[in-house]
Amino acid sequence: MSNLFAGPHLWILLIVILLLFGAAKLPALAKSMGQSARIFKGEMKAMKEDDATAGTATSTTADVAPVEKPADPKSGPAAPTP
Repeated sequence: MSNLFAGPHLWILLIVILLLFGAAKLPALAKSMGQSARIFKGEMKAMKEDDATAGTATSTTADVAPVEKPADPKSGPAAPTP
């Protein structure tokens, strides 16, 4: 089992795909796969940009004091903070 996608294996695979989907649907299938790949690449690029901007945003927000959560009215008065 050196290479499954070499020589006759590739031809058999292509013939099976052609029989399953038909010659008329193959161009539409290739177009939709291309569009999906393009959208995926765009989303990955946007995620990398978001991560880069989030890295710079966290360094500027680290200097801000933390916000206290309001006390739960069911538990009674909040304990004073020193």
